[in-house]
Amino acid sequence: MASLSRALRAAAACPRRRPPARCLGLQALAREAGPTAEKNVPYQRTLKEEAQDPSAVPQGPSQPLPSTANVVVIGGGSLGCQTLYHLAKLGVSGAVLLERERLTSGTTWHTAGLLWQLRPSDVEVELLAHTRRVVSRDLEEETGLHTGWIQNGGLFIASNRQRLDEYKRLMTLGKAYGVESHVLSPAETKTLYPLMNVDDLYGTLYVPQDGTMDPAGTCTTLTRAAAARGAKVIENCPVTGIRVRTDDFGVRRVVAVETEHGSIQTPCVVNCAGVWASAVGQMAGVKVPLVAMHHAYVVTERIEGIQNMPNVRDHDASVYLRLQGDALSVGGYEANPIFWEKVSDKFSFGLFDLDWDVFTQHIEGAINRVPVLEKTGIKSTVCGPESFTPDHKPLMGEAPELRGFFLGCGFNSAGMMLGGGCGQELAHWIVHGRPEKDMYGYDIRRFHHSLTDHTRWIRERSHESYAKNYSVVFPHDEPLAGRNMRKDPLHEELLGQGCVFQERQGWERPGWFNPQGTAPVLQYDYYGAYGNQAHREYAYGKLLGDEYTFDFPPHHHLIQKECLACRGAAAVFNMSYFGKFYLLGADAKKAADWLFSAAVSRPPGATVYTCMLNHRGGTESDLTVSRLAPGTQASPLAPAFEGDGYYLAVGGAVAQHNWSHVTTVLQDQKFQCQLIDSSEDLGMLSIQGPASRAILQDVLDADLSNEAFPFSTHQLVRAAGHMVRAIRLSFVGELGWELHIPRESCVPVYRAVMAAGAKHGLVNAGYRAIDSLSIEKGYRHWHADLRSDDSPLEAGLAFTCKLKSQIPFLGREALEKQQAKGLYRRLVCLMVEEQVPMFGLEAIWRNGQVVGHVRRADFGFSVNKTIAYGYIRNPSGEPVSLDFVKSGDYALERMGVTYAAQVHLKSPFDPDNKRVKGIY
Repeated sequence: MASLSRALRAAAACPRRRPPARCLGLQALAREAGPTAEKNVPYQRTLKEEAQDPSAVPQGPSQPLPSTANVVVIGGGSLGCQTLYHLAKLGVSGAVLLERERLTSGTTWHTAGLLWQLRPSDVEVELLAHTRRVVSRDLEEETGLHTGWIQNGGLFIASNRQRLDEYKRLMTLGKAYGVESHVLSPAETKTLYPLMNVDDLYGTLYVPQDGTMDPAGTCTTLTRAAAARGAKVIENCPVTGIRVRTDDFGVRRVVAVETEHGSIQTPCVVNCAGVWASAVGQMAGVKVPLVAMHHAYVVTERIEGIQNMPNVRDHDASVYLRLQGDALSVGGYEANPIFWEKVSDKFSFGLFDLDWDVFTQHIEGAINRVPVLEKTGIKSTVCGPESFTPDHKPLMGEAPELRGFFLGCGFNSAGMMLGGGCGQELAHWIVHGRPEKDMYGYDIRRFHHSLTDHTRWIRERSHESYAKNYSVVFPHDEPLAGRNMRKDPLHEELLGQGCVFQERQGWERPGWFNPQGTAPVLQYDYYGAYGNQAHREYAYGKLLGDEYTFDFPPHHHLIQKECLACRGAAAVFNMSYFGKFYLLGADAKKAADWLFSAAVSRPPGATVYTCMLNHRGGTESDLTVSRLAPGTQASPLAPAFEGDGYYLAVGGAVAQHNWSHVTTVLQDQKFQCQLIDSSEDLGMLSIQGPASRAILQDVLDADLSNEAFPFSTHQLVRAAGHMVRAIRLSFVGELGWELHIPRESCVPVYRAVMAAGAKHGLVNAGYRAIDSLSIEKGYRHWHADLRSDDSPLEAGLAFTCKLKSQIPFLGREALEKQQAKGLYRRLVCLMVEEQVPMFGLEAIWRNGQVVGHVRRADFGFSVNKTIAYGYIRNPSGEPVSLDFVKSGDYALERMGVTYAAQVHLKSPFDPDNKRVKGIY
């Protein structure tokens, strides 16, 4: 057998960037090692052996197809089996799983099966915890069968200070969820793992209850448990089509699944086809943004002393070491993965030849970490296909193009460990219309529709997400791939003024302004892979590198200047990336009353801040809604309509989610309405600060006094000769107006505003300033301190709910029940005296007990303190009353260190809201 050291030496003899076919030394080594003739995954049993036995495999489906089914799951891998199991547990009768070959035969059979409980996401920690419960306890209790779960622990390696800080953040989050973890010194790590080289370590994070799953054992047990509840599993039954009909309202809906052996009538299909999910989506006219790549590991010969060691992730070396009995599986994520360009629908229990030139970097890291590997033989290589997505998050939920077609795919080689939690949430999504947890980060509707079939964007972003999978997750990181997809009319103007852009769903939006020159985002260089020349002297890349810290960045003072200028004079924010929709039609008022939690059906000219809820009372969105006057002259600012009309302005990062939510509700309620997307047709400037009225009075042809233009109203006015919609609102807690501007008028209006503001100290400001200014005022950010599993009552937004009226609205019944029972969670504001950076995920301590974690935190420059918001619970299980909130002694734990904090029931800045009224 070849040793890892021989593989390393042979690879070193070949240029790393050459095409694999030219690397003759590696091919010779591969033949000598013998992996090309037969490649075995490191499991005692797989379903492959049964599939290769002709007597064990029927020529047709493994059992007759039913004529109808309530749900049809396509794909018998981890997600398909978990989804079927959880559907059955929810009482869905007649659920069917269709697998084209055998269970696990696609990508699941060769997966490493690792489960790490701590991730830099509170939702993912919850999902992983459920997977662990299912495979380690629930299935065995239900079936009497062992799934193959092995609890050998997990060890994360830190070879630099920033990595150790990241692990301390994970440990702190784990305290909020009861996940045991320990930060170990190098010496303690050596005691735990004697074969490890610890000379270059800063420390490690040890999670004793991490472990390893067996794909075949888990999936077999899941389907047996599902079958016991009436579900059917049909193997050897390839799907050939999805039948769709268009109903009387023009809505496309699933009708049936067609196979080589007949069709099944069903209103609901779940696409769990993994690498093949795009092909299944095409059958239904649904876009599935993922790519297929080769993903590999090697299995070593026996290693003396390795038994019972924890699994290891050495993120900085981009390598993992999975315990396999008395051997190790060694794999990782490289910067130059191989794309599987033409996915074969005949690929079953298949593997590729390992490209040693690509894989060598993992060998280097593995030998450095466990030196005994240098003389350890390679028993087999495992290189199989996996699906990867543009943001390294799964694709879940109902497809916006087709009702009844759900996605459960694109798991980025994490389908085993996320499968239990995601299978449960997907089942709830199907049965109850929404998942129990906030799954926006996984919801297919997070992507703008213009991106989901954009080949270059999908490929670039998926590559970068793969290559950076083991990178430190910094709070203000930005992608370099797939940029400049959507640029507003002011992009070049602001770029020339030093704007450093952020990316949100394809949009380039201002992050902050750098006075030392321009920093354009360049074409993606694939980090020098695939023969591309890596960018040199890349100004944007350098500024982004300054963000790679858990401390305040070097440009902290520049963001401070923007914030204080807004508080002291005025700032202009380009918010053109906002979603801008018109809701019109015969049932527009009925739809608005039902959709929006606040009373928005006020006289034309009124603007209302409101929420949209789901049936469980969770917040799907917060937005502003402006009542429009009917008219016959159509323009981007005022479409022609009769009756009732509303103008919706929503955060651009979640615009697609909002659009899909509104569309779904309109369809479900059969409202006769028209929803028009004008996001690309209109720009948006927000001028905020004490001097905003004086500045805009020189630009607009309207009286901006409190009497003529009250807060929360809007008017059509002229700005420097151009018609705009001015809305008196603020998201930073200052006197100010938003100008909604036709695209072609954006530049001249902006220049007029800047010219008028020059004598008043007007400055450009970006979203980093908005984050700080808004947290000082306690204004919520959706998907941070306000999510789809948070109610407005819990979030302190009861004022947005028309509960005192008799008007029914979506989510009202859930809120009334919550109101009657009391709040078992409550969002609180905490302020830390010390000037310490916090970003979210810090643990909240009250009277010596962990009662929650921080959802959102930032530094407030006006108060000169760190401000944090998080939801707390009462450890006794009782409701969280205001007296409970006020009576505790609080602290926030950041990276293992606690800081005293003061709780606030009102905004820490201008609690009486005088400034938005123009009272200074």
